[in-house]
Amino acid sequence: MRTSLSVVCVTIALCAHTAAQQPPAADRALAREILKELVEIRSTQEDGTMRAAQAVTARLVAAGFPKEDLQIITSDGNVANVVARFRGRTPEAAGILLMAHIDVVPARREDWSMDPWTLAERDGWFYGRGSTDNKAGAAMLVANFVILKRAGWQPARNLILVLSGDEETAQRGIQTLLDKHRQLLNADLAFNTDGGGVRLSGGRPVVFELQASEKIYADYQLEVTDVGGHSSLVRPVNPIYTLAAAITRIGEHQFPLHVNDVTRMFLQRSAAIESGQTAIDMRAVAEEPPDQAAAARLSRTPYFNAQLRTTCVATTVQAGHANNALPQLARAVVNCRILPGSAGADVEAVIRRLAGDNVKVTVIEPPVVSPPSTPTSALLTRVERLAAKQWPGIPVIPVMATGATDGMYTRSSGIATFGVSAVDSNPDDDRAHGKDERIGVESFNKATQFWFELMKESGDDTH
Repeated sequence: MRTSLSVVCVTIALCAHTAAQQPPAADRALAREILKELVEIRSTQEDGTMRAAQAVTARLVAAGFPKEDLQIITSDGNVANVVARFRGRTPEAAGILLMAHIDVVPARREDWSMDPWTLAERDGWFYGRGSTDNKAGAAMLVANFVILKRAGWQPARNLILVLSGDEETAQRGIQTLLDKHRQLLNADLAFNTDGGGVRLSGGRPVVFELQASEKIYADYQLEVTDVGGHSSLVRPVNPIYTLAAAITRIGEHQFPLHVNDVTRMFLQRSAAIESGQTAIDMRAVAEEPPDQAAAARLSRTPYFNAQLRTTCVATTVQAGHANNALPQLARAVVNCRILPGSAGADVEAVIRRLAGDNVKVTVIEPPVVSPPSTPTSALLTRVERLAAKQWPGIPVIPVMATGATDGMYTRSSGIATFGVSAVDSNPDDDRAHGKDERIGVESFNKATQFWFELMKESGDDTH
C-alpha cells in the first residue's frame, strides 16, 4: 500500500509529540501564547466572556475548523459559552466532552504585587488572574485542538470542547447548554480541566487526583422576626438569641457516615501512601460495614470529615438595625455540602428540625442531584499509564471534591465526568481567587502534554 509523504510526516509528528515529556518548543510557545491572550482579557462577571469566547473561536477558525462546528452561545446577560466540535470519523457516535471555563473572579491591581491582567513569567511561574482557575485549562485544550488539527489527525468520535462563561458565579452557562443545546453535547464521557490534579508535598508530586465526584451545593436562609422596641425594655423573646440557638444546634449536628464507591476507592488507595493510625483507619472505614471508631478518628481532620459525611455550616449572619433598639430581624445563611447519593430533601428536613418552629427556613439555592462517576478499570488504567509518563511512581487516586464545578451538571445529565487537570498544586499555597495567582511553567507544559495524549487516546477509542 502506498503511503503519502504528508501522512508519514503527520505520523512522525504525533509520535514525537507523544514520546516527549513536554510538548515540542513550538507547541509550548503556542499554549503560552493562548494563555497570555486569555489572561489579558478581563472576563469577570462584570466584564463578561464574549471577548474571550471570540478569541478562542478565532484561533480555531485559523487552524482550519469549519465555522459550523464552532458555536458561541450566550446565556445570562453577557455570559458567552463556547462549544467547538473536533469532528470524528463516526460523528453520530457519542463523543467526549473536554471542559474548562473562561470566566474568572475579580482582581484589583492594588491587591497584587503585579498587574493581574498581564501574564508575567518570573522565576519559573506564570502569574495572572485565571492562570490556574481556569484559563490554563482552557489554553491547554485550545492549543491541543489547534496542534492536532494542523497535524491532520482525526478522532474516531467527536471531541467536544466546552468553555463555559460563568462557572465562578451562577453556572447558568453549562445548564443552558445542557438544557437547550443538548444535541451539541452528545457525549457519554467528559474530562474536566477544573478538577483533580497533582498534589505536591514538600515540593514533590505524591498523588495524581482523579476527581470522580463532588459534593452537592445547597444554601438555606434562616430568619427570625419580631416587633422590636426600645432596648431598655428587654423581653425574653429576641430574634438574635433565637437565631443563635438555631445555628448552634445546626453547628453541633453531625450527619451520618456514608461511604460510596468513589470514597471507598479514595480510602483504599490513599491508605497506601499514608502511615500509622491514619492508614489503618482508612482501610477500616473502607470495609463493609465501615468501622465507626476509625471514622470518628478520621473525622477530626476537616478534609477527611468532608469526605465521609454531609456538612452544613453558618456562613453569614445579619441582625438588628440600631444599637439602642431591640432587633426586629435576625437572618443567617447555612451552606450545605451534601454527599452524592444523599437526598437533598432529607438534609432540608434536618435543617428545618434543628432550626425549630420559630425560625423561618427558605431554600435559596436548591441541591442538584449529581451522582458519582465511578471510574472503570479501563479508564483508571489509561489515566495511570499517561500520568506515569509525566509523574512516574505516584498513584492515581479517585477523589470527591468538597467544592463544586460545572461537572456537577454534566454528571446530573448522565455524562460520566472526571476532573483531571494534571496541574500540580501545593495545598498550603493555593492562590486561586487570591493574590498573585500563578501556575508553574513546567507544570503548565507537563499538563498540556498530558492532555494532548489523553485527548488523542480517548478520541481514538471507539468505546
